[in-house]
Amino acid sequence: MGAGHAHKLYRHGHSAVHRLPPHTKLAAVFAFVVVVVSTPREAMWAFGVYALLLACVAYRARVPAGFLLKRLLIEVPFVAFAVLMPFVAEGERVHVLGLSLSVNGLWGAWNVLAKGTLGVAASVLLAATTDLRELLLGLQRLKLPPLLVQIASFMIRYGDVITDEMRRMRIARESRGFEARGVRHWGVLAKSAGALFIRSYERGERVHLAMVSRGYAGSMPVIDEVTATRDQWLRALALPCSALVVCLLGWFL
Repeated sequence: MGAGHAHKLYRHGHSAVHRLPPHTKLAAVFAFVVVVVSTPREAMWAFGVYALLLACVAYRARVPAGFLLKRLLIEVPFVAFAVLMPFVAEGERVHVLGLSLSVNGLWGAWNVLAKGTLGVAASVLLAATTDLRELLLGLQRLKLPPLLVQIASFMIRYGDVITDEMRRMRIARESRGFEARGVRHWGVLAKSAGALFIRSYERGERVHLAMVSRGYAGSMPVIDEVTATRDQWLRALALPCSALVVCLLGWFL
């Protein structure tokens, strides 16, 4: 099982975080996100502590702030949704700079922004310190349904193949003088999309036949069996355990 190459989110390194087994990091990030989501939105200080914990992890992993912030742009649609909430939510309203804003909407916007940003940041750190092949091995080690692991593996393997096919089709169109400049060219693009679908389907059939001829019977062989020591588990779970203490303080203080 392998991806064949590193993905764009991965940052090659030899830090202590990089060396942790992938399934320990997956479990740690999942537990951290659960704790963050469980934190009361009124405990605003707690989210600052969570951000500090992630900053410590990024420092240990030697992931630059610019690298992390650039990849946090993926949450921009959620930010736009959060910005609208104070204007459309119902309930008690307050006036800020001449604008009538909903109190519930303001709390909801803060809730989405704080928890969403922390969740995305934790996921980006996981991707930055774990390549795709290791992620798949980690999912397999955590006993994720094998069929889902296989689907993810095939998607990663052949995503670039389809992208390269799209690139060749684009070059072929441009070599014939085609440029998409308006609605009247949508028909050509639609036909190209249909041709891409057919080519992808046919290639999938050929790949499946090739796999069956080599003994594929519905399951992929395990190349590496990843294991983790007790010390590695303790280091990985330090993040969610610290976050859990903060969460409990947020509820009881």
